[in-house]
Amino acid sequence: MNAILHPARAVTLAFLAVIMIGTLLLMLPMARAGGSNAPLMVAFFTSVSAVCVTGMVTVDTGTYWSTFGQATIMGLFQLGGFGMMTAATLLGLMVNRSPGLRTRLLTQTETRSLALGDVRSVAKVVLAMTLLCQCIIALALMLRLRLGHGLDWREAAWSGLFHAVSAFNNAGFSIHADSLMRYAGDAFILLPILMGFILGGIGFPVLHDLRQRLNDPRHWSLHTKLTLVGTLVLLLGGFCAVLLFEWDNAGTLGPMGVGEKLLNSFFISAAARTSGFNTIDIAALTQETWALHYLLMFIGGGSASTAGGVKVATVAVLFLLVLAEAKGHSDTEAFGRRVGASAQRQAITVLVIASVLVVLGTLALLRMTDFPTDRIIFEVIAAFSTAGLSTGITAQLPVAGQLVLLLLMFFGRVGTITLATSLVMGERRMPYRFPEEHPIVG
Repeated sequence: MNAILHPARAVTLAFLAVIMIGTLLLMLPMARAGGSNAPLMVAFFTSVSAVCVTGMVTVDTGTYWSTFGQATIMGLFQLGGFGMMTAATLLGLMVNRSPGLRTRLLTQTETRSLALGDVRSVAKVVLAMTLLCQCIIALALMLRLRLGHGLDWREAAWSGLFHAVSAFNNAGFSIHADSLMRYAGDAFILLPILMGFILGGIGFPVLHDLRQRLNDPRHWSLHTKLTLVGTLVLLLGGFCAVLLFEWDNAGTLGPMGVGEKLLNSFFISAAARTSGFNTIDIAALTQETWALHYLLMFIGGGSASTAGGVKVATVAVLFLLVLAEAKGHSDTEAFGRRVGASAQRQAITVLVIASVLVVLGTLALLRMTDFPTDRIIFEVIAAFSTAGLSTGITAQLPVAGQLVLLLLMFFGRVGTITLATSLVMGERRMPYRFPEEHPIVG
């Protein structure tokens, strides 16, 4: 019983249970627009995609599913996003319980990490912040859809709520077949959604830190500083790269005015790492922008957030490790703090396992289909990172190929968190050490 209740296993089992319940609900006749039962694979794929807040679909969400079906999907990615933020935060707190009291006090003093709290208090804070952000975004979208696009109040309210919840949870689901392409020129629609998935993708520990010490950046935790700096670099770097690669592309930014090009370039840069929404045709992007998406999707968002990927802090730690090695420093340092050796090992482990999963998924799909390699790579990374973007081949994949994507979504959403936690909780000092030797590297 204790083995089953291990935190890493508890998170995995909880997500599997929600996926199964979601599948059964989506197979009910009332969930489909036509009133008939949805096929098992369609319901299962949609449920996994929703719970793993990915956004990949094999059918059009707005026309295939009824209002009940759409509400079920929204409930699933709300549970998936809220559950992952809460579970990741709580697992992080539980990890801090493993060292002795003196070590915990030192760690809390040095890093100013979240205080050790019970499940109920942490869940309440996460829920309050989640609902507040979603309500503000939903209200802004509802007013714009009603006053700017002529939707009736009921339709505007439902569309605003669905997209607000989807945005904050980085789910990428839309009730429009073209995602947000119809709003590509409307900043009053795109900016609230943009802010939603950026806030959701930063991570609850960072939001908590900012809430506590917004005007005192010197006392932000190292994790907060690395996440914010890394996020800013990726957003601005991606923005400039998209502008450069897509400025004259007739299929994407080419026909737009300067203002729209700037808005959509920034949206694309942010959405590639987290949300799964798109304002332009992904299949029409240049090869260079596809390659940029590989990198941005693989990195993803912040730890303990609704975003996927290997996480910004993981890449930041690896960058600092490489920088320290290049300088010949024995310690990996940033912002006047030393990065622990265990965090460095965990970052390397997460990166290696994630890379192996992407490679295996790519090889499997290449074996099953005749699609071009670049499209397969895009689809695999989008599934593993739970970014949810697609070049349009998801629905055309065979059932075995879709199952590969499902596994990638699940491992990408749950696996990296449970892996990192298991590494920390399983850490122990051996009573002996072998003689040291240095193999030739590089």
